[in-house]
Parts: sequence; C-alpha cells; structure tokens
Amino acid sequence: MRSNVIEAKETKPPLWSGVFNNRVGPSTNHIKETGDYGKRLDLLYEVGKKVGSVPKLSQLIEQIMKMTQHTLKVSASSLLLIDDGKQELFFKFATGQSAKALNQVKLSSQSGIAGWVARQGKPLIVNDVTKDGRFDREIDETTGFVTKSIVCAPMVVGRKTIGVIEVLNKLDGSDFSEHDLETTVSVASTAAMAIENTRLHQTVLDAYRSTIRALTATIDAKDRYTCGHSQRVTAYALLGGKSLSLPQEKLEVLEYAGILHDIGKIGVADSVLLKPVRLTPEEWDIIRQHPVTGANIIDDVPFLKEAKTLVLHHHEKYDGTGYPDGLKGEDIPLGARLLAAADAFDSMTTGRRYRAALGVVYALSELRRYAGTQFCPVAVEAFISGFNRCRHGIPHAQS
Repeated sequence: MRSNVIEAKETKPPLWSGVFNNRVGPSTNHIKETGDYGKRLDLLYEVGKKVGSVPKLSQLIEQIMKMTQHTLKVSASSLLLIDDGKQELFFKFATGQSAKALNQVKLSSQSGIAGWVARQGKPLIVNDVTKDGRFDREIDETTGFVTKSIVCAPMVVGRKTIGVIEVLNKLDGSDFSEHDLETTVSVASTAAMAIENTRLHQTVLDAYRSTIRALTATIDAKDRYTCGHSQRVTAYALLGGKSLSLPQEKLEVLEYAGILHDIGKIGVADSVLLKPVRLTPEEWDIIRQHPVTGANIIDDVPFLKEAKTLVLHHHEKYDGTGYPDGLKGEDIPLGARLLAAADAFDSMTTGRRYRAALGVVYALSELRRYAGTQFCPVAVEAFISGFNRCRHGIPHAQS
C-alpha cells in the first residue's frame, strides 16, 4: 500500500520517462512533467533574482511565498520563524484565506508537523494529514482552514534551523510529489540565506546608527543652545516626509540625513562655532563649508550615499541663492528641501545666546512667508501639516 508520508530522499527528477511507445520522443505525461520542472526552475531563478533586488525582508518573503504558491498550484503557503527563547514558531508570512488569523498564532516547536521539521531539520511530505500522528489540528480549528496535505521544509543556516516553509493542499486535489518537495526545499534554502543576510545587514546598520548618533551628539553638545538640534531636525523632517507619503526607504534616507546634516561642523573651530557675537564675513565663509565637509565625511559609507546628497544641499534656497551650489527649485533634492524647513524651524524655536526662542506660531508664519524664496512651498506645507497633527508628541517645540 502506498504511504502517505514521504521524507527527504536523495533523488533527482527525470527529464524523460524512457517509455517511447514505439516512437521517438517523450510520453504525454512526461511532457507535462518536463513543463512543470521548467516552471520550478523558473521559480528558483526568479527567487534568486529577488534576493538581490528587493530591499525589505517582508517584501522579499511575500514575493517568494506568492511565487511558490502559484508555481506549485497550492491553496496556501506560510513561512514560520523560530523564537529560540520561547521554543515557539511564529508566522512571519502566510497566504490564503486564513492569513490574517495566523498572524497572531504561535506554535510550540515540540508539536505539529512544522515543529517536527524544525526539530529534525528534515523536509517532509504528508499527503493525508488525518493518518499522521504529528499533525496538530489546533491551527485548523483556530482558522477554519482544512489542511489535507502538506509539504514542509526547514530553513537552515549553517547547522541551525531558523524556521520552516509550508505549502498546503494541491488545488487539483492531487498528491504532492518529490518534485514538489525538492522545489520547496530549494526555496526554503534561498529564503534562509536571504533572512540571515538581512539580519546581519540590520546588525551592521544598527551599529552604524549608534555610532552616527554618538558622533552627532558630540557636535550638538559643543553648544548647550543647540543640544538635541540634530534629533529635532530629524523628527521635523520626517513629519514632512510622512505628510508627503514618502516610501519607507526614502524616510530612512531622510532620517540619516537629518541626524548627520550638521556633522560637517566637527571641522569648524570652536572659536567660530561658539562665537557669542556676530560673525565676520570670513567666519561665515567657514560656516558655509560645513555641508561640503559633512558630505566628505560620510562619502565612503555605501548605505549613506543618498543621505550624503541631502547633507550636501540642506542649505540650498528655493530661489537659488543658497549654498554650496546655488541649486534652485526642484533641482534641490526633495529631502534637502524638507531638511531646510525643519532646520530653520528648530533654529527659530530654540533659544540662542543673542535672543530668546521665538514662538511656534511666529516660526510657522515665517516659513510660509518665505515659501517660494528661501523655502520650497511643498516642503513647508508638508511640514506644517505634519506638525499640526503631531505637535504634542514632538520633542522641544516651544510655544
């Protein structure tokens, strides 16, 4: 009797059946098999391309799982990650009618087919879950989904299993094959690599962020009047960016640029930077070099390439009279225009040696007054809109 459970085997899918029915060429069944095999190869090729081209892990996982579900012609698919501390599996992504319900579900890594695959580090096919004692019916009872058959493959990094991928129920009601198993195993391997690379990348970015914040804090700390300036400018600029519905990756660039916009002042002598009286023209020339100095400081950091441009141009003016390059209008990067408005607002609403902080109402009116000359009108209105929505949660906005 045929078993309903298939564990991993070292087999490779045949391209041709070897049965030619007295004629040259493959059988009809194997023409279909060859076509399916080609689709699976296409899937793996596309998954490989996505790993290098999709910037966000959540987007990458979503695209991988949807492509896998479509290619294998299944009702649902899911990717679960292991929480080592809690010995649980949680759904990172799921497709199908029960996807939303699964977002809140956690599974013990000691039970169920997914738990078995996670513990053993081996892929598995079960073509009739009612005959397999490892199947946990609790998920179906929670979601209302009826699992009939399943392929589950571990995601392994080095010798450690970090999660599993599942595909469930062939749309045509047929059994899963070893070809399906091999395809799922290959997708799981690629997904594991992508997840681990993303985690390592995030660790590096977090370290960069900490270093950047520490460095900019030393600049702000030179002058008690500007302490926290970079953090506030960042917050203000992000209000404008969110009002304009900028994509997340652009908001991240804006965040880095906001934190770093004055980093070039590290090259300005304290005698100039902290001078309590009006600067001479020569001293102003020194101050005006800080955007160029700042851009040069971060020039060799690859992930700050876009932020560097915003740092360089955050003192350009909409009418072309700014510095360092005298850019005008929309030739100024949008992020730099947002930073210019945010920087000016914080300067006006923060006290200086030579004057008290100006009121918020006055500062907002000044931004509008100079919109179209010093400031970009779009950037000004975006900032004001965001500020009015969130002003109570903004750091250090004096009224």
